[in-house]
Amino acid sequence: MRRVVISLLVAALGVTSACAYTVNGTAVSEQVLDIDPPFTSEQQVPSTEPSEPEGDPGTGTVGDICALVGWGDLPYEVPDKKAEPTETGYDTTFDQSCKWQTSVGDLDVGVTLRFREGRAITLEQSNGEFEVEGRTVTYFDRTTDTSVQPSCVLVMDYAGGGIGIIVIDGSARFGAICDQGKKVAEVLLANEPTG
Repeated sequence: MRRVVISLLVAALGVTSACAYTVNGTAVSEQVLDIDPPFTSEQQVPSTEPSEPEGDPGTGTVGDICALVGWGDLPYEVPDKKAEPTETGYDTTFDQSCKWQTSVGDLDVGVTLRFREGRAITLEQSNGEFEVEGRTVTYFDRTTDTSVQPSCVLVMDYAGGGIGIIVIDGSARFGAICDQGKKVAEVLLANEPTG
């Protein structure tokens, strides 16, 4: 009986040592919640206003676009739904840009907006479109694209210019990513500046 127990222990040690291995390397730094936006701005939107950035975000003719959306409009669980965006003005190639970023477990999720006055924003590549309040929203669903974080990129004409929405969410806890983007578009259109 003792031989059977010893044989079993030796076999168990052999199996566990065969499964053990060492991983070399360094810790991965926190990912930036963003992907390279596949936007272009070749189409001119008729406007009497200048299309160049006016300086600080929110100082152009349409006001602060980033103030039109808030945490309360997003499905993410955060301690303060009235908090400011995580970051604003981070993409200087646009007139306005802002980001709402939070963590779900080990994943960062959130939404980024980019606005350009006087010029439409188009997508270099798209795989669909839908109508929101009579406005065409073009999107590029990158949920299964392994070269980027699971995301959906959406664009539409907005406030005499163009707006790009990127939703990044690999958690699969808040519904389809492009549906999240559609809800952001609905909020923006409900609050669209006029004149």
